[in-house]
Amino acid sequence: MPRRSDATRTAILDAARERFASDGYERATIRAIARDARIDPSMVMRYYGSKEGLFAAAVSVDLKLPDLAPLPRDEVGHALVTHFLGMWEDSEVLTALLRVGVTNQAGAERMQGIFRDQLLPVAGTVCPDPEQVPARAALCASQLLGLALARYVLRFPPAVALTREEAVAWLGPTVQRYLTAPHP
Repeated sequence: MPRRSDATRTAILDAARERFASDGYERATIRAIARDARIDPSMVMRYYGSKEGLFAAAVSVDLKLPDLAPLPRDEVGHALVTHFLGMWEDSEVLTALLRVGVTNQAGAERMQGIFRDQLLPVAGTVCPDPEQVPARAALCASQLLGLALARYVLRFPPAVALTREEAVAWLGPTVQRYLTAPHP
């Protein structure tokens, strides 16, 4: 028999997903989510601790990474950076999750999981040494997340001013080197 707390958690997460999708992270409130779930706001805080914790638990992110196998090996970095810029520009959820990941343990764990489960296998398809895949994927993540933080969260004017093509031209070769260059 399911426990009442399981039903409450499910109701909260369903309401949170709907509210974050309709209102965005910034405008969604714990009160509105609790009202949608037909519970007291204190229950949301009890289960998830904060809006950040709730967001991290509620969102699922599919990076929709491209299949890199058909690409020439020397175009992989360019393709990944192009893909990620498109994802960041089209998804308020990724930007919100990055904000949460910087300040909240649950958000950081969610970001780690997304990159572990989705970027690591992609890196494994092109990396010359399977033992280096985790380190190389982490280096790629540092570049991709660093640009996203500077461009979409902190909004550094020079990072925001870069065209997509300029950002790809700068970052593509670095990500390429991380993925395919010989170990230094």
